[in-house]
Amino acid sequence: MISTVEICRTAGRALKRNKTRSMLTALGIIIGVAAVIAAFAVGAGANKSIDEQIASFGSNFIVVFPDRSAVSTTGIMRYLTYSDAQAIEREVSGIEAVAPMINTSGAVIYGNTNWSTSITGSTPSFSKVREWEIDRGRDISDSDVRQATKVAVIGSTIVEKLFPGEDPLGKSIRIKKVPFTVVGVFSSKGQSATGDDQDDFILVPLTSAQRRLVRYSTPGRIGNIFIKGVSMSALSYIQNETESLLRELHKIKPGEPDDFAVRNISQMLEARRKTTTIMSMLLGSIAFISLVVGGIGIMNIMLVSVTERTREIGIRMAVGAKVRDIRLQFLIEAVVLSMIGGTLGILLGVFAGYMLASFTSAPPIFTLGSILLAFVFSALVGIGFGYYPAWKASLLNPIDALKYE
Repeated sequence: MISTVEICRTAGRALKRNKTRSMLTALGIIIGVAAVIAAFAVGAGANKSIDEQIASFGSNFIVVFPDRSAVSTTGIMRYLTYSDAQAIEREVSGIEAVAPMINTSGAVIYGNTNWSTSITGSTPSFSKVREWEIDRGRDISDSDVRQATKVAVIGSTIVEKLFPGEDPLGKSIRIKKVPFTVVGVFSSKGQSATGDDQDDFILVPLTSAQRRLVRYSTPGRIGNIFIKGVSMSALSYIQNETESLLRELHKIKPGEPDDFAVRNISQMLEARRKTTTIMSMLLGSIAFISLVVGGIGIMNIMLVSVTERTREIGIRMAVGAKVRDIRLQFLIEAVVLSMIGGTLGILLGVFAGYMLASFTSAPPIFTLGSILLAFVFSALVGIGFGYYPAWKASLLNPIDALKYE
């Protein structure tokens, strides 16, 4: 009986004799494996990006903002007010915290240093809703909001820009030319999933922002309201109750459109995650189909090879090769072709993953599991589709094979 090593050498020589055909045969496997790896990597990267967005926003929360497309029957645009937020916190159950907010931007000055940043006016609930932690000093307090105290809690980027090598606590900064005292520093969160610097902002009491920084003509006007629920399951109830309460407060009659909008951010991001997962599964299915098509190509080429090498098979059988040896030789050829295709497909898949990810702004994530899955599947394709040609070659009659022209 011929040794397995010799069978492998014979299979290798057979593949080398037709290098171009061998590479073209493996092309289907290369494309299939590359598509599988790229699809899973881009999908995993997109899901991670969504997870980071959820983490940066905070969890279990709803945002309420004025709907500028809707105008009341009087023709006057209504805005959200601080009293709206207080009513929601007082009358809607299942709420952990409510944070009314005003967002603006402007120049911040300390000494001779000037920096442009975003400014948020809110209440102590802001840190709870957005899951911010104090690194040094203290947060704004209810007393600060009641008295419109000119105090500020700053992000770590503001510390780096305005107070390099200096303790900012107790220092006076000018926000839009209004002096504020720094009473605290937030812990760093770094960049968001979209690349924004989350630490480049300043938090001041809501009433201080209303009276000194934005000065809206509408009394008590705010920009939006963030609501944190006690659990994810409570958000739907909170959303419905908030909508009903605001319609009542704004005196919106049945049939009239809302002058506000309520959005469940967690549900929106979760819906994006499901869409991304479905797209990844769809792309993965197409990739696996291409692997099967590549396997069919291997089977066709191997059948042609059996026909071309019928006389060679007869000679090998005549000098002592067994049925098992012939079958193993062609099976090894098919597996080697698919594994070569799998290896090249992995390299192409990594390259394709980075190329595709450049259009989604989310870096691809290559996992060992997806790479091994694609490689093993390519080997199984070689075995599955290479077995029939190998089996057909092993059943040739030696005498008929020697007579074959």
